[in-house]
Amino acid sequence: MKSTSVSKKQTIDFTEGKPASLILQFFWPLLMTSMCQQLYNFVDSVIVGRGISDNALAAVGNMGSLFFLIVGFSFGLANGFGILIAQSFGAKDFDELHHRLAGTIQLGAILAVVLTIFSVLFLPNALTYLRTDPIIFQDSLKYGYILFGGLFVGITYNISAAILRSLGDSQTPLVSIIVSSVTNLCLDSLFIFVFKMGVEGAAIATIIAQVVSVGICLKKLFSLEMIRLSKADFANNQRVWLLLISNGLPMALMNSITAIGCMVVQYFVNGYGVVYTAAYAACGKYLNLFMNPAATMANAISAYTSQNYGAKKFERITDGIRFGLKMVTGFYVVLGGVMILFPANLARVLLSGKDQIELVCIFLPACGIMLIFLNILFIVRAVVQGMGKPMLPMVSGIMEMILRTAVISILMSRIGFRATAFAEISAWIGALVINAYAMFKYLLPEVKIRRVLEVE
Repeated sequence: MKSTSVSKKQTIDFTEGKPASLILQFFWPLLMTSMCQQLYNFVDSVIVGRGISDNALAAVGNMGSLFFLIVGFSFGLANGFGILIAQSFGAKDFDELHHRLAGTIQLGAILAVVLTIFSVLFLPNALTYLRTDPIIFQDSLKYGYILFGGLFVGITYNISAAILRSLGDSQTPLVSIIVSSVTNLCLDSLFIFVFKMGVEGAAIATIIAQVVSVGICLKKLFSLEMIRLSKADFANNQRVWLLLISNGLPMALMNSITAIGCMVVQYFVNGYGVVYTAAYAACGKYLNLFMNPAATMANAISAYTSQNYGAKKFERITDGIRFGLKMVTGFYVVLGGVMILFPANLARVLLSGKDQIELVCIFLPACGIMLIFLNILFIVRAVVQGMGKPMLPMVSGIMEMILRTAVISILMSRIGFRATAFAEISAWIGALVINAYAMFKYLLPEVKIRRVLEVE
């Protein structure tokens, strides 16, 4: 018989105890993990921009929307699988937990092969579609081939980290990211400053560092007795595959549809030349950095919601929502303020061109003022997804794409670079409306029914 004992030191059970303290216990390592990732990405950009050139930064940044399209798809699937694993863990149904883990491994291997082949084959056409400037085309192509060629490693990390988070373990992903980030930055400096390998050096360093992070996560997973799998767990898993796909695919499509909207924005930006491309790359780096704490809190809320939804403890979910909204409001006050007050200082860290810096100073304050809508969106969407209701969040991804496309295509020729900020803001608000509706639609009836049952 398989062991199903759960070590409190290894995982967090969100179904018992004070919601705020449990969420924070899970959140802080998760935040440190994501901040390490963002800090690495930021310093990596500084090394590329300063160590090579602004054009090299533009070439790497130009790959951002394409990379989000592919990696975002795998990340969405992994998170969707993780939600179902967390629900089984919350319900203490370990037999189903083992089958869902086995199905996740099987589907993950297929996903890695398919996405790698697809992304490598279509990369040149995709860069052409984005109207990539000839000055940076070859660098974008070299960088992309290496990253997409090593996609299997990134997908393995996403899946293993999602499994760990679903079991309430945010410590191991933190350790893996710290080690891999240090490895990455050391290799970046070596390959770019010493060996003069250009953008290829940055890409190779990223793949090597990801291998390190995967090794750490897998070592921890293999050490957990409660998820030790047998051959029987991998057999006759068609039912589990359908369940995992039904929850993971809408989340994956949501990310990819959102990425297509970002690619449309990138298309219009690239049409204005490499100065706009470099500025937009810097804006993207800062936006990802400053939205990171709210996105991380959303990941914590998603894991918390998943376990409590599996345990049918709906009142605890509402407690978690209130706490999450308070936290992301605080993040907005601090980080939105930095974006509003210090855009030029931020721009000069990454860029040296005067024109590029001026463009960044247009984007950051506008997005900083409206960042609260994005922060709330993260929490609300995480609750809906954590309940295993991915369809309306996917629809919200379509809304984001439509709004980004409409705003950038109508306003870019009229108001210039400012349209990129308006495209982001409109997408946030549109998605928030749909996800807020979904949260009230799915959660309120469950809470009311539970209250009636408790009274009776």
